[in-house]
Amino acid sequence: MSTKTQLTAIGLMSGTSLDGIDVALLRTDGVTVEHLGPTYFEPYSRGQTMRLKMLLDMAAEQGRDLVGSPVVHAVEQDLTRAHARAVEALLHQDGLAAADIDLVGFHGQTILHRPAERWTWQIGDGGLLAQELGIAVVNDFRTADVAAGGQGAPLVPLYHQALLGSAGLADDDWPVAILNIGGVSNVTWLGRDGSVIAFDCGPGNALINDWLNRHTGEALDRDGAMAASGRVDDAVVREMMRHAFFDRPYPKSLDRNDFPVDMVDGMSLEDGAATLTAVTVAAIAAGRDVLPEAPGRWLVCGGGRHNPVIMAGLQRVLQVPVDPVETMGLRGDFLEAEAFAFLAVRSIKAMPLSTPTTTGVPTPLTGGRLFSRN
Repeated sequence: MSTKTQLTAIGLMSGTSLDGIDVALLRTDGVTVEHLGPTYFEPYSRGQTMRLKMLLDMAAEQGRDLVGSPVVHAVEQDLTRAHARAVEALLHQDGLAAADIDLVGFHGQTILHRPAERWTWQIGDGGLLAQELGIAVVNDFRTADVAAGGQGAPLVPLYHQALLGSAGLADDDWPVAILNIGGVSNVTWLGRDGSVIAFDCGPGNALINDWLNRHTGEALDRDGAMAASGRVDDAVVREMMRHAFFDRPYPKSLDRNDFPVDMVDGMSLEDGAATLTAVTVAAIAAGRDVLPEAPGRWLVCGGGRHNPVIMAGLQRVLQVPVDPVETMGLRGDFLEAEAFAFLAVRSIKAMPLSTPTTTGVPTPLTGGRLFSRN
């Protein structure tokens, strides 16, 4: 591996929303970010999304018994090659060659997340990806953390700190929260003194997406249109907020399927969307309430920031500025992909990827597996 201080790395993220592959390039030494480079998004076909959702459902039912299954292997190979094509598309888009890239950070697709059992499962063949691209690859970012007793998630907070720790925020903004609303929502709390706290808040877009997909075949509630025309069932929201997850202290994390979408069965399409959207907002508000100090400002990334019903609900309950991260010059659709480029560099330099206050791991811990380009 290169001994250069600053490395050019590509990060890849396929999140719990199951919408596609985010690709982002940056230059970093693993502490600061020198340059944010080009990005690319490769949407999953409906067939790819359905196969991944099938694996999630199978894993929820079969757990470790599914490991080694020919079905998993076939989907993993397809997923890995799709990631290779996405990287190649970014390189072609910007006139770059594989030799220009030092490293790829490959998150893979989370199939099951059970930190209480010291197990988390992301599919994605790092060796195959390195072979396909001719670029060194780091993957398997979460296993070491979970094996040591951590939650294995969220892993993005140290990247958030690198981006915003010295940013030009106003005094009233501190402490600041970076909220990611993907399939699951999670928050990073940054104190003025450099302290970092992070945890999953609860459902993000996953339940809403599943509800829309089940009833309309659409992948998401575009522009929050269904939720905006529906009525929230407050009793169902209260019932979902009684879930045991909310009684657990942070750091804590969720599996995508820990919350059942069938809580809104029997509702109209619109009322179900409105109710599930209200759950997402309520879960984030509950997260705010357990922080050591309420943030003075929330910066939102992930697909949920495109949903005006979610954003208006957050503004209403949080009662401080709630802005997309673009207001700070950041890229809300690619922050997690960027983070895995950053974490890949930290991994090969044996720097921590997680800390006791971000995942609950006993001591700051590195992680990841390196696959050479040969």
